[in-house]
Amino acid sequence: MNPRTRRRHGRSARRWRPSPARRPSSTGWYGNWPSVRHRQARISTWELHLFSTTADFSSWFADRCRAHEYHVSRVPLDRLDGWRFQRGTGNLVHRSGRFFSVEGLDVRGAGREVDAWQQPIIVQPEYGILGILVKRFHGVPHFLLQAKMEPGNVNLVQLSPTVQATKSNYTRVHGGKPVPYLEHFITPHRGRVLHDALQSEQASWFLGKRNRNMVIEVDEEVELLDDFCWLSVSQISELLTVDNLVNMDTRTVLSGATPFRLTGFDGGTPFREALNRSWWPGAAPHRDTAALLSWFTDAKCRSSLARQRIPLSKVSGWSRADEAIAHDEGKHFTVVGVDVQASSREVASWSQVMLQPRSEGVIAFLAKPINGVMHLLVQARTETGAGDLIELAPTIHCQPGNYPLNGARPRYLDEVIGAPRERIRFESVHSEEGGRFYHAQNRYMLVEADDDFPTEVPENYVWMTLRQLTEFVRYGNYINVEARSLLTFLNFADLEPPLLRDAA
Repeated sequence: MNPRTRRRHGRSARRWRPSPARRPSSTGWYGNWPSVRHRQARISTWELHLFSTTADFSSWFADRCRAHEYHVSRVPLDRLDGWRFQRGTGNLVHRSGRFFSVEGLDVRGAGREVDAWQQPIIVQPEYGILGILVKRFHGVPHFLLQAKMEPGNVNLVQLSPTVQATKSNYTRVHGGKPVPYLEHFITPHRGRVLHDALQSEQASWFLGKRNRNMVIEVDEEVELLDDFCWLSVSQISELLTVDNLVNMDTRTVLSGATPFRLTGFDGGTPFREALNRSWWPGAAPHRDTAALLSWFTDAKCRSSLARQRIPLSKVSGWSRADEAIAHDEGKHFTVVGVDVQASSREVASWSQVMLQPRSEGVIAFLAKPINGVMHLLVQARTETGAGDLIELAPTIHCQPGNYPLNGARPRYLDEVIGAPRERIRFESVHSEEGGRFYHAQNRYMLVEADDDFPTEVPENYVWMTLRQLTEFVRYGNYINVEARSLLTFLNFADLEPPLLRDAA
């Protein structure tokens, strides 16, 4: 299968667009609800913001997109307001000395297809907060998400967590408006903490970047601002299958919201039964947790990775022009500048540096039933920017365009992108962090391995059940952000969803 072919289960992948306002049907996720026209006189304020159909959500989302003005334009780096190339190092820095910088990194002993290289990398030592509020309505848990514009998103506006802010933003270095709902996620917490862990970001592009992922459940009334909405688990399940709608920050936080995951999938196919058993506490895994921890520790001890920050002007294999910094062979990514206007953000206009990937990536787990229990093939991946150097990652995590067919290619890449359609159990294209990466998209996939795929795998790979891998999410520095996104799809998304009702 060509990785650019947009197919899922024999159907075309869905490109969701907000539909115009319309009268919703009376039946939706909540069963038989009266029509909006008959309900409005007797429902509470919060109930107006619960969606009974996809049409309700799409209408609200379209309204929020139309309510604000957004404009993003490319700007040459040497004309980027507030940014400069630092004398002596050539590093790209902000005039405030805050936010982040772009510097050089020298990498050796990576243990990958290419063992050593140099590259630009984002240095942002401060951590941010990614937090989702949960509240129950009629006993049903709902997540508070926002329609948020990020300049790097291909479609600008996507569903983000309740709070998505760097420390520079929520301490208002930019002098802008305060971050809504922040008080729920700073000590003392106003609610019950369900998940709280420092997690890494894209360690191929960030050096040592971590964010605090939090899920807080509240009982108190929460004032609902215009760009925010409450969504149930079943609604999120459906929306996760839509390309470029639920942003990366929401996906990583949801990976820690396992108390609310879908408890099982209908249907009696062998694949679904094996997937359900992958969550059973009593299911026999290929390796127990103690053996997995020992395997992971061995992988860390084997690592010979050495990295060193160097001046951006000294990075080999990359060239700087007035407009951008690009790889000499046209691979990997380009460092670009953008001017942004966004009436809905804490600051209405700004300029910034971004990384723009040169091609679409592929993020995939190979899956195989072992003794009737579905297992995922996980790799101990060298992450050049990660705090602990090695993290648990999907089977495939790369941009295929960087690897020619006649050269060294990532192990198992061809098994994934060449899989027959009937073995592709999940496939959807999603954006990465739109605050730092410009039009960065990855194709997320779950591929069922061939029947004769070996159980014995190379030393940097291991089979894990869905339950085992998800349990590692509660701790920081174990699972990379791409694997956490895939876990959210596997725990929350219906892997064979119906077409979105009224959302075309």
